[in-house]
Amino acid sequence: MLRILGKRQSINVRKVLWACDEIRLDYTQEDWGAGFRPTSDPAFQALSPKGLVPVVVDGDAVLTESNTIVRYLAARYGRPDLLPADPVARAQVDAAMDWQATEFNTAWRTAFLVLMRNRPDAGTPEQVEASITEWTRMVALLDGQFSDGRAFICGATFTVADIVIGLSLHRWFRAPIPRPDFTHAAAYYARLAERPAGRAYMAATYD
Repeated sequence: MLRILGKRQSINVRKVLWACDEIRLDYTQEDWGAGFRPTSDPAFQALSPKGLVPVVVDGDAVLTESNTIVRYLAARYGRPDLLPADPVARAQVDAAMDWQATEFNTAWRTAFLVLMRNRPDAGTPEQVEASITEWTRMVALLDGQFSDGRAFICGATFTVADIVIGLSLHRWFRAPIPRPDFTHAAAYYARLAERPAGRAYMAATYD
């Protein structure tokens, strides 16, 4: 059985859990990270010296980096609908996931830590405002992609890219910030929240 190390409160762990539920994999999930077993524990370090969640153990394979794990699971367990085999379609999924891991995440990090994690040391008021501005710009870009009527980030079909972008978008709708009326992004968010596998991870109790 697949073993997932990392607390559900982590957005990166939720990526992996959501992917497992989409694929209908059996797994065990262990709470590691702040507030639970520390990732400095030798048992965790033996699997991932980086000390970051999530870690997935699948037989002899030990995997880290959430976006990589999500792609691995879709490929390993035969879900080309979630991760296309066609090189062009696959590249579109990869590009969306890379954007989520770089520009989208970087945009919201300071505002999120200060406003939602109560970490005033994470940024000055000016830095928080700049983070909100850039975060808004990223969601505006996302909103624009759906103006062509597509249902999901890469077209008509739900893929693993929607898992990682959906969870980042969830933070946008949870954040105590002014939000423009991005109707396309809001409709996309609602579609993701309606998915049986995604419902728990898009719940309001998570940010």
